[in-house]
Amino acid sequence: MARPKSKNVGVIGLGIIGSRVAATLRNRGFQVFVWNRTPRLEPNFVGSPAEVAELCNFIQIFVSDDGALLEIVRLLVPVLTAQHVVVAHCTVAPDSMRSAAQLVERRGARFLEAPFTGSKVAAENGQLVYYIGGDEMALKQARPILEASSKEIIPIGEIGSASIIKVTTNIVTAATAQIAAEALAIVRRAGIAGEIFSRAMKSNASNSGTIEMKAPMMLKGDFEPHFSVKHMLKDVRIAEKLARGFGLEVPMAEVASDALLAEMKQGRGDADYSSVAQRYFPVSAKPFMPAIEKPRVERKEEAIEKTGESETKTEKLKGETKVGEGGPFKIETEAAKPIASKPAETIREEAKLAEQPPEKVEAEPAKPGEDSQSGEAESEATASEEPKLAEVAAAEKKRDEPRAQSEAASEPTTENEEADIKKEEISPVNLSGGLRGWLSRLVSGRP
Repeated sequence: MARPKSKNVGVIGLGIIGSRVAATLRNRGFQVFVWNRTPRLEPNFVGSPAEVAELCNFIQIFVSDDGALLEIVRLLVPVLTAQHVVVAHCTVAPDSMRSAAQLVERRGARFLEAPFTGSKVAAENGQLVYYIGGDEMALKQARPILEASSKEIIPIGEIGSASIIKVTTNIVTAATAQIAAEALAIVRRAGIAGEIFSRAMKSNASNSGTIEMKAPMMLKGDFEPHFSVKHMLKDVRIAEKLARGFGLEVPMAEVASDALLAEMKQGRGDADYSSVAQRYFPVSAKPFMPAIEKPRVERKEEAIEKTGESETKTEKLKGETKVGEGGPFKIETEAAKPIASKPAETIREEAKLAEQPPEKVEAEPAKPGEDSQSGEAESEATASEEPKLAEVAAAEKKRDEPRAQSEAASEPTTENEEADIKKEEISPVNLSGGLRGWLSRLVSGRP
């Protein structure tokens, strides 16, 4: 039994929009048969455009360009009848649309020009807007099918007029995306969040659906295609050609065209046309304004060996935050301040004075082990205490001289030890603390 063709709808071209319109029609209860140049796993996928026409009286064509439209129409023509209504939804030059209409009408069938505005989300939700060129009777027959995937149908006039409206609205869209990208580039370079720009635009008279849809995509670097660069470039070029035919200059359209062409040359023809923003902030780049973190105060564990046992001491490092060109934070420790000390010559002079016979002074014997390695307590000696220390050292040396000679005989000083002592005498960092230790060794009789 033959299928009831009057209740069937054919969809040719299963791209971003065609595939979603087909799904919407099925959801609205239509029997849908489909064909695509590249086979798809779709319900009721048939073998050719002619087979679609054999099964369906209403045929919707969603192809990308002029050549594809004329090729499909030529494949349909042999099986078209007076009951067929062919609806072309592609954006092409007005002359190409007229040529397709003539081929169809010669067979006694009706032809409607119906380019649309709206992206894949609108197609999914049945919210497209169709611009219609063609006779009223053809529109009356096709209206129930068109209403299933649209929120508005706008009659424009004769065949070709709807295509002119479509490409002229698209140059506004392309120019809007380009100028939005430029505005965002300025805002971000100034250090202002792009979201603030979007918020400001909501209350601006020049705000538009394009800005509200595309600005967030630009900020996120999300260029999943809703309407591709290559298709927008095609439409803008059609408008430029029309303008030249009318003797008009269209510099803004030319700027938009150049920006889209640059994206094509970068291999991004299938990306969403909002990809023109990548001229200013490519997806591969890091965010322009990274979140600023507070500098952390780090702690460092330092193992210190003392009297044969390991002790752990936590040293708190002070840091300054410095932000470089790329934004990373560095923690730089402050350089240790040198301990105030006397020059080596002064130390040697005081040592010579200490060797002269001093007045008898009662003094406490030095504590064992109180030498230059004992550290912090020794570094507290002041300049006013050093003469007294010299006197005490001299007295102790005279008193303990026999014991010192005995120890020297049993424990001779090695060349390395002498070198260490000389090194310690002139070392800048041990001049103050080292003086006390050196005097202590004199007191104890050690060399």
